[in-house]
Amino acid sequence: MPVAGRRVLIQRNGNVAIDCTDDVHPDVAHLVALAARVVGLDIAGIDVVAQDISKPLAVQGGAVVEVNAGPGLLMHLKPAEGMPRPVGQAIVDHLFPHGAAGAAPDDHGRIPIVGVAGSRGTTTIARLVAWLLQLSGRHVGLACREGLFFGSRRVERGDCAHWEAGNRLLINREVDAVVIEAGAKAMLQDGLAYDRCKVGVVTDLGGVKALADHDVADEERLAHVLRTQVDVVLPDGVAVLNAAVERVAAMARFCDGDTILYGLDAKLPAIAAQLDAGGRAVFVQHGRVMLAHGRTITPCVAVATLARALATPADEADPTEIVLAAAATAWGLGMAPELIAAGLETFVPAQQQLNRAANKTRADRKTR
Repeated sequence: MPVAGRRVLIQRNGNVAIDCTDDVHPDVAHLVALAARVVGLDIAGIDVVAQDISKPLAVQGGAVVEVNAGPGLLMHLKPAEGMPRPVGQAIVDHLFPHGAAGAAPDDHGRIPIVGVAGSRGTTTIARLVAWLLQLSGRHVGLACREGLFFGSRRVERGDCAHWEAGNRLLINREVDAVVIEAGAKAMLQDGLAYDRCKVGVVTDLGGVKALADHDVADEERLAHVLRTQVDVVLPDGVAVLNAAVERVAAMARFCDGDTILYGLDAKLPAIAAQLDAGGRAVFVQHGRVMLAHGRTITPCVAVATLARALATPADEADPTEIVLAAAATAWGLGMAPELIAAGLETFVPAQQQLNRAANKTRADRKTR
């Protein structure tokens, strides 16, 4: 401390050329980490006033005076005094711990993304999968032909099965799981909103006539387009494919990850071959959805009531196939059969939701 009466020149800016990491007291380190967490930052620069950084702040009247969202790193990377620190690598390892010491093998910083491609029943499949993810505790974003959803709230009406809507979900930090519907036309015009996905679903090869402007005139060319959804499945992900459509089932060979086939009958050639090879398939047997892995079969849920609830005049897809595709997708995401069954049984289709809302509005008006 300067003696009384001595004049001292104070710099207008702090000295940010010295690394003193080794001198920081553990109590100080704990306090500044707490300050960052309180304001919700993963990485922060903390300004501290102290006489001696090697002592607790409380014993010397020190304090945290500022928390910066954009910390400077130069004093650690190339300090004028002190030991250089690999702070850049430390930040990357903290935000994306895949490959870091002690990190879990599947901890790669990605959120689960489900892509649903095809022309029939894809919207209902996407909504079912989003509902199942929500029941599993996820904050789910959904972009489909019925709108843009965050959780159960629709924030935008109209057709949102396109790149822009999907991108809006992916940049939202509150979302930790995303379901995106994408038809062949959207893929050809804008591509997919994501580079890789956890589960990619392909339902059918319908809608060729709508693709004439893109030089897609038959199912063979359409299969090449929809194969994109399978190409982007992660090595630890799953492609969910309709076993009843030969060209769709054949896309399994292009998947970097696993494959789950679905179909109404376990005797479909593609499903039989899949199970003989020890793979996974979802089908109907004795009126129930069955999850089969090789020769191990797990009953999931009765399908008749669900199929009737999902049937709508505007939907050309078989309601049972919609249930099977959603169950296979949830299984591919690692959900337990009990949760899949509960989710499918409690799902309320969009039209029923609108009817309930209209009835509630009428009831409220009568009570007034």
